[in-house]
Amino acid sequence: MDLITLDFETFYDRDFSLTKLTTEEYIRDPRFEVIGVSVKVNDQPAVWGSGTHEEIKGWLESFKMEECMVLAHNTMFDGAILSWVFDIHPKMLLDTMCMSRATFGVEVSSSLAALSERLQTGEKGIEVLNAMGKRRADFAERELSRYGDYCINDVELTYKAFHRMLKANPPATKINFPATELRIIDLTLKMFTEPRLMIDEAALSAHLIEVVERKDKLLQECGVEKEELMSNQKFADALRALGVTPPVKTSPLTGKETYAFAKSDEGFLRLTEHADWRVQGLVAARLGLKSTLEATRTQRFLEIAKRGPLPVPLRYYAAHTGRFGGDDKINMQNLPSRGDNAGKIKKGIIAPPGFTIIDADSSQIEARVLAWLSGQSDLLDAFAQGKDVYKKMASAIYNKPEDEITKPERFMGKTAVLGCGYGMGAVKFQAQLKTYGVEVSLDEARRIVEVYRQTNYAVTALWRQAQMALISISRWDDGKVPLGREGVLEVVTVDSAIRLPNGLYLRYDDLKLNEGEKGPEFSYRTRKGRTRIYGGKVIENICQALARCLIAEQMLKIAKRYKVVLTVHDAVACIAPDDEVAQAQAYVEECMRWVPEWASGLPVDCESGMGKSYGDC
Repeated sequence: MDLITLDFETFYDRDFSLTKLTTEEYIRDPRFEVIGVSVKVNDQPAVWGSGTHEEIKGWLESFKMEECMVLAHNTMFDGAILSWVFDIHPKMLLDTMCMSRATFGVEVSSSLAALSERLQTGEKGIEVLNAMGKRRADFAERELSRYGDYCINDVELTYKAFHRMLKANPPATKINFPATELRIIDLTLKMFTEPRLMIDEAALSAHLIEVVERKDKLLQECGVEKEELMSNQKFADALRALGVTPPVKTSPLTGKETYAFAKSDEGFLRLTEHADWRVQGLVAARLGLKSTLEATRTQRFLEIAKRGPLPVPLRYYAAHTGRFGGDDKINMQNLPSRGDNAGKIKKGIIAPPGFTIIDADSSQIEARVLAWLSGQSDLLDAFAQGKDVYKKMASAIYNKPEDEITKPERFMGKTAVLGCGYGMGAVKFQAQLKTYGVEVSLDEARRIVEVYRQTNYAVTALWRQAQMALISISRWDDGKVPLGREGVLEVVTVDSAIRLPNGLYLRYDDLKLNEGEKGPEFSYRTRKGRTRIYGGKVIENICQALARCLIAEQMLKIAKRYKVVLTVHDAVACIAPDDEVAQAQAYVEECMRWVPEWASGLPVDCESGMGKSYGDC
């Protein structure tokens, strides 16, 4: 296939730009106009083209991009223009911004200017700054020529960056950028540029009316005046009345525990996305917001519906662990799934006519990866045999046969399996239980944590291996550092990284040993400053990264037959023709139970559902 590198220059002004609008809003807006586009075919010099819509479309069609790979920097933007504006659908989409995040990590800028400087491929121009407010007809011939030169330079920088990262993937210069990951980038981008999901406007309009009306009645129903919500204690009491434990923090002034109700407090802000609409409403009122997140999000989906099918904006390699993230102001990774709002927005996301949505969720994937990576054979066998591992843990906690375990005891076993696998201590375990409405003493929390650690001896040994890996990285030791199953991971000390089986890296840049509040501790550099890291946390990072590697490969297998429309955490959704839904669901489950060669022996399983709406799956 030919490689075509391109870059569009488009009209923008102070009120109409990507800083004011989402990508979807901007491109689908009637004010949108392409000023020009630069195109480079393979290693030939890039050329600039400008003209009317029809002239540009005709020129672009001459490249037969349906048979080509198309590369850009931020291809979600340029690829959407090709698809939505010019009805051109490349065979494969590539993106240097995505590659940059995977190559250099998410803690550094992935802009074209920053990437070009990092790779020493040239300097990005600033001619775009002079184009504000100018339609194509407003450019003098010389101005348009200079703008074309600027655009050509961007294309050449993008092409050079692509080949630098493709041929020598830093930090390990011996390894090329993984071909599998290029396919995952393509699949992720096409969820946005080639949208298939639709919006049920009637259902979401009814939901929006309901959300707005109930917010107006909320304070009266709660028996709390709006002014009273500014009292920390009364606000905390109102949250408790709804079954929510108020978030707390340690005051930097007094050193004492206080409520975390500031706009910058992460725990407080998480309540804006709480499953219970009443909690959202209280928090919105406290923050002085005119509407809840639920109302805002519903309104945004309705606005998209007026413009066309639903583009699914996912950020490839959004997290340190490589996991996907939400983008374009609709976080598809965080739609409500519990409480009074459960499924309301999801039910408003529907399949196109003649198709059904199939959604498959990988069961307990992180816990399975942890058991497999550590070699915790009894837990691994239990997963492989389909046994109830939560009852198994509860049996050890309460020293009674599994067939006598009660539902609350099983819940404790589940919380221990899912919460204690990464080194969680008694204080945090007690706090976690409290968020679920379960109160235990600190001594009881200590006992349960200790039972988990004694029972899962191989898991605790894996934490120690990870701690030794941190020591080796901080010292730049050259020797081979064991970490989990042989051949799965590689500690690359010279690069402060752990190599994953997909060829990419978990990075711990500028890892240092510092004196912390409780003694010596490791930390590494992030955009927000220095982040504490320890053996158990490294294992959490690794398990999440391995789960992502596995599900991404499973997603590619599904995509060979069916259009993948969404991935959320450990689940994959696709659409299948109505007349082959049964076989499609069987095929999807088969894919979700498959593991690549590097994961041999990992017992994975899945659950799936299907329906005309995403909420019915």
